[in-house]
Amino acid sequence: MKRQKVQENMKKIAFIGCGNMGQAMALAAAKTMNPSDILLTNRTRAKAEAFAAVHGMTVCADNKEAVSQAEMIMLCVKPQMMQGVLEEIRETLKACLARGERRVLVTVAAMLKTEFYYETLGVSPDELPVVRTMPNTPVSIGKGIVLCSVADERYLPEIETLKEIFAAAGRFETIPESQMNAAGTLSGCTPAFAYLFIEALSDGGVMAGVPRKQAIELAAAAVQGAAAMVLETGKHPGQLKDEVCSPAGTTIEGVKALEEAGFRNTAFTAVIKAVERGK
Repeated sequence: MKRQKVQENMKKIAFIGCGNMGQAMALAAAKTMNPSDILLTNRTRAKAEAFAAVHGMTVCADNKEAVSQAEMIMLCVKPQMMQGVLEEIRETLKACLARGERRVLVTVAAMLKTEFYYETLGVSPDELPVVRTMPNTPVSIGKGIVLCSVADERYLPEIETLKEIFAAAGRFETIPESQMNAAGTLSGCTPAFAYLFIEALSDGGVMAGVPRKQAIELAAAAVQGAAAMVLETGKHPGQLKDEVCSPAGTTIEGVKALEEAGFRNTAFTAVIKAVERGK
């Protein structure tokens, strides 16, 4: 029933770019759409063909063909490649709009504002909805965060359509575009920071005598559970930390060691440095 509802709202969707993020989002879409209506293009055609063959998707001859056939176009290329892609599809897209054909542009490129797309394509917000998104890598297992913003509130319903199509990707958050760079950096970089933390915790476990495989699994499961506690209880992380720390206990001793090493300030600075790098 869910797939049928989405099919009624969105006939075909095209993914320009079949890298890790493009593939992850395409797989999520395949859970709510007919896979054959998911169109793929990639700079290396063989990569798109191999992925499509496994999942029953369709490979287009080029980006222009994808734009001419799909109602929603997912731009899953790196920011430095985006201008070239937009220039390539510009006239095809304009021709579709001139014929009264509906198109929705969705971008996953970091740091490029929606006005960049309108200026490069030579179209106005009245003609084309542009939705800016920022998924993080856990979307590949359905545990991701997808941040969404639009420059024009008329197109907020497009975000609801995205949520329906990509429900299997994880959690969706609609935010003002002014917050996209900072929030996207926070949600996008945090998995890497968490992997470092899990690896370091497991190293400590190994040094204390826990076998490596078990140490990694225990650390990862504990971090997963702690994150779920924050989200599901609504309690402040500081309160939850206090609830674990018994007087003169083992946990408060470990917290003291982290604080002495500047753990909190280091995490704080990591986010700020990443945001500055993005700018």
